[in-house]
Amino acid sequence: MSSAVPSPSPLPFSEEEAELLARLTERLDSERLWWLSGYAAGLARADRGPPRVLQAVPAPQPEPASQPLTIVYGSQTGNAQRIAESLAQRVQDAGLPVRLLRADAYPLRELKQERHLYLVVSTQGDGDPPDDARGLVEFIAGRRAPELKQLKYAVLALGDSSYPQFCAIGRTLDERLAALGATRLFERGEADLDIDAIAAPWTQRALDFAAEALKTQAPLATVTPLRAAAGAGFSREKPYAAEVLANQRIALGAKDIRHIELSLADSGLRYEPGDALGLWPRNPPALVSAVLETLSLDGDEAVSVAGQTLPLRDWLSEKRELTKLARPFVARHAERAGNAGLQALLAPENSGTLGHWLEGRQVIDLLREQPAAWSAEALVEALRPLLPRLYSIASSQKAVGDEAHLTVAHVEYAAADGDARWGAASHLLAASDEGARLPVYIERNERFRLPADGARDVVMIGPGTGVAPFRGFVQERAAVGASGRNWLFFGNTRFREDFLYQLEWQRALKSGQLQRLDLAFSRERSLAKTYVQHRLREHGRELYAWLEGGAHLYVCGGIAMGKDVHAALSEIVAAQRGRDGAEDYLSALQQQGRYARDVY
Repeated sequence: MSSAVPSPSPLPFSEEEAELLARLTERLDSERLWWLSGYAAGLARADRGPPRVLQAVPAPQPEPASQPLTIVYGSQTGNAQRIAESLAQRVQDAGLPVRLLRADAYPLRELKQERHLYLVVSTQGDGDPPDDARGLVEFIAGRRAPELKQLKYAVLALGDSSYPQFCAIGRTLDERLAALGATRLFERGEADLDIDAIAAPWTQRALDFAAEALKTQAPLATVTPLRAAAGAGFSREKPYAAEVLANQRIALGAKDIRHIELSLADSGLRYEPGDALGLWPRNPPALVSAVLETLSLDGDEAVSVAGQTLPLRDWLSEKRELTKLARPFVARHAERAGNAGLQALLAPENSGTLGHWLEGRQVIDLLREQPAAWSAEALVEALRPLLPRLYSIASSQKAVGDEAHLTVAHVEYAAADGDARWGAASHLLAASDEGARLPVYIERNERFRLPADGARDVVMIGPGTGVAPFRGFVQERAAVGASGRNWLFFGNTRFREDFLYQLEWQRALKSGQLQRLDLAFSRERSLAKTYVQHRLREHGRELYAWLEGGAHLYVCGGIAMGKDVHAALSEIVAAQRGRDGAEDYLSALQQQGRYARDVY
């Protein structure tokens, strides 16, 4: 019998049936498991008659009275997905009918039949939707959207208030649904980086409304997946203490870029190429001491907040964000300082200026530039919680076994006051010697997956540390014997100093694991500045031919780079198909799962 079938309690299946179920579910992602759960529950409610074959087609639309609650999420970094999945599980545990869908898997034609809809959606950068929600946002905001007088809905918007267009996508969807005649069940939630402060009460209210609206319907049978949870229970809330096996600097210039190898031995943690490793960081001790000294506070003072009592130094080291200065703390500090300049900067019309001003500043910079008195308790209450950081995994488990490799740029710079500044997570990683233990977990990224068909070609665009997941892609494709071609575009500042994994890529070319490698270096003295988007345009005709032949396209790196690359791709397609069809072509690739981006 498959090891995927748990043994603690008897199952209502024969050994053969249990084996078949385990084989069916062992490779399904969470979205398809939810679909299968709803399908099975529908069969349980119906008079089945003769046995039927499960077909890969949508189930017939139920009558309005028996429609489930639909939860749709649009997520770039996994936060919206995590909240939506948790809510769906709670609704299901309450015995209520529910279905959970990623935005790009939601059949838009069904919107006009929906009765109860919850949207959980993030906003990226300066007002952009997550990649998986672009089609949904365009449809709802466009002329083809139907009247929705029968719909009752609620929206949870996620964002970062340091950006001018805070929660813009959630607001757009909320207001547009109301304009189409839908009934808002309760006010929109707008969650800042301290997500759970807003998400927790919003999801509780969402659950209460679902219970009231759906209580007269037949309950949904709970379907328990026939496999143990990956990682023996290790998760974001319960991280695994991974041992550092290697910490090697791989850039020779001013940039400190590290290749880090972590052991996952005995953790049970499994990942696929494209997934990320979550790390719970700690603030650098020197930074914590600087904050205490600047505010003349005692690090040993006990502080009680939200039912937890810790010494102030522990709060600042492990529980509160110090390396990222955000608008809410600036607003609280401006009140205490009575600073008219800061208050003017916080005005809505100055949101763009504020975003620029926040760049490169940490909490200590504000405390020193604009002195104000803080008590220990008030400071802890005002600061944001310290949240985990996500790093694309730079390895394939088929190649490295129970390890996870990372490619990390150490954030380190001199501030205006002459003191050093660091990033909380990158400094923790860079400073961790072999043998150290770090709290980590796996953050799955189902949108950033290699094609199931190994014969498909793959195009990978990853400048700087954005190349990390593609190291795992090439390892995976070699391990499974994929016959499709691999084409990598890599860029950085200087060839001699910043060509990350140069020897590995050269070996991959020689062995046939990599068919093409195009490079762009922007700070070579004898050459004009060249970025990956320039290389894309140079090879546009051939790149388009690969896409027409069924190739999958992947982009990883910063948001600004992602926009530049998308613009170059649009130009390439326009040159072949005409300007009017370029964006539609790229949108179709995204909807087919053939154009995936991991931008941050």
